[in-house]
Amino acid sequence: MHLTPLDIQQMVFQTKLRGYDREEVSRFLEEVAQTVEALNRDNAQLRERVAAAEQQVSELKRTETTLSNTLVAAQSLAEDVKRSAQREAELVIKEAEFKAGEVIRQARLDLADTQRDLSQLQKQRFLMLERIRATLHTFERMLDVEAAEAYQDHASMPEEKMEGESSPAR
Repeated sequence: MHLTPLDIQQMVFQTKLRGYDREEVSRFLEEVAQTVEALNRDNAQLRERVAAAEQQVSELKRTETTLSNTLVAAQSLAEDVKRSAQREAELVIKEAEFKAGEVIRQARLDLADTQRDLSQLQKQRFLMLERIRATLHTFERMLDVEAAEAYQDHASMPEEKMEGESSPAR
């Protein structure tokens, strides 16, 4: 049986010979009724607080679930971004290696062209030196021939002419 403060206040006891003092019993019942009423109020407040706490726990659990899902999604996104960055880095490296290979290939072609040009210039230099030597040799022979002719002309010249040339004019 569930007693309410009203049940306690309206309780009537049978009287017997030498029974309890009615005023004292009434005062006690009044105090008990007030105490039960206060306890009922406290109980109701505690139930409200428990309900609020349960609701808050439920909201916190939902929030925790949401945060957990968000964390899992963020981790997944971070992994995706990391994989994507890794793939992009690999592509950049491959592209850089390809470009480096192209630069090296072009540098080798340029080196080969430069070496060919240098070889041709060395050949041209050699040919030019040979031509200059030949020309100098030709001029040397011409000078020798000139000198020989001049010597022969000078030797075959009559002596008088030679003497007249050196003596004063007559």
